[in-house]
This record gives sequence, structure tokens and C-alpha cells, in this order.
Amino acid sequence: MEPDDLSDLADPSFSAVVLAGGTAVRLDGADKASVELHGRTLLTHALDACLDAREVVVVGDPVPTHRPVTFTREDPRHGGPVAALLTGRDALLRPARLLGVLAVDMPHVGPGTFARLRRAVSGGVDAPVERDGAVLVAPDGRHALALVLRTDRLDDVRPTHEEQHGMALRRLLARLDLAEVPALGREHRDVDTWADLRDLADD
Repeated sequence: MEPDDLSDLADPSFSAVVLAGGTAVRLDGADKASVELHGRTLLTHALDACLDAREVVVVGDPVPTHRPVTFTREDPRHGGPVAALLTGRDALLRPARLLGVLAVDMPHVGPGTFARLRRAVSGGVDAPVERDGAVLVAPDGRHALALVLRTDRLDDVRPTHEEQHGMALRRLLARLDLAEVPALGREHRDVDTWADLRDLADD
């Protein structure tokens, strides 16, 4: 993917990584990226959520997409979300100041979600100090796999290649000062099982 292929409307300070290479055990090993909801694949939903990103890397096996993206895989495969995130970050041709991170199975995350996360990183009247990142928070307090990180701060706390495989994402994120952004509606919902997919299909 060449940066010039992207829309002039893309935010030059924002790149994104979509995590699409999990094993999907509770979906009988199905390729989550290709699972369809409302006639569109979960990967399509995820890429639409990253509409404002000037560059998108998908960590997963290559499939046809409706916009230019770079596909890559962690080595060894199935190294977990930290390994996938850092593999995606390293595959960016021109890393931006802010990095969006999204699990492929969160179809209710949209561009507005990432806009709120980016604003939370930058602070504002009530929080003028810039944070290391921002994470979407479910109503039960659980951190969802939808977040925006300052790329430089991610680089500061990244573990070694040997440490990152199998590392829990919460352990990496604990090293960062993250703003919590409450989810709106079903933004926090993901597709772990076929029952989850049926539930979201009823929207």
C-alpha cells in the first residue's frame, strides 16, 4: 500500500492496525475476517471504522478488500494480541503520531468511535494534559480491543520479541497512561461465538 493511494481526507496524524489473525476457537476455527454481518464481512466493518486513517495494516491472512491495506502476520503465527499489534505497527510504511488498534470482530465500532478516542488522547478543557492513549470501556468496566495509542509511547514500552509472544495485552497497556472512553450503544460488543453473531444480526 502506498500512502498516496489513500484519500486526501484521511487524517495525516492517524494510522491503524486491525487485528484479524486469531484462532477463533469458539467460532469453530472460522476466519473471523470473512464472517459476514448484515451482508458485509467483519473485516469490511473494521476497515470502515478506520476510514480516517491514512494507512491501515491488517494482521491476518490476505483477503480481497475495498480499500488499500497492508497485510502481514506475526512470526510465529498466533502469538497473541501484543505480538500482532507490534507486528502491525512495524509494518506501517510511515507511522503516524497516533495509532488506532481494533479487533476485527467489533462491527459496531465506527469512525466516530475513533474520533472520540483520539480526542481523549489529546485532552481538552477538563483534561489538558495529553495522555499516552485512550481505550474504549464497556458498561461493565471491561477494556475493549478498540483503542488509540501515541506511537512514540508504544515504542517506549514495547517488550522484546521474545517477551511479546503470548503476552497479555493488559500487561502491556498497564505501562501506559490511558484515558477511558465509555462505549456508546453496542460499540463494545464483539463476536466470540455464533450466538454473538446471531445477537448482533438482530440489530
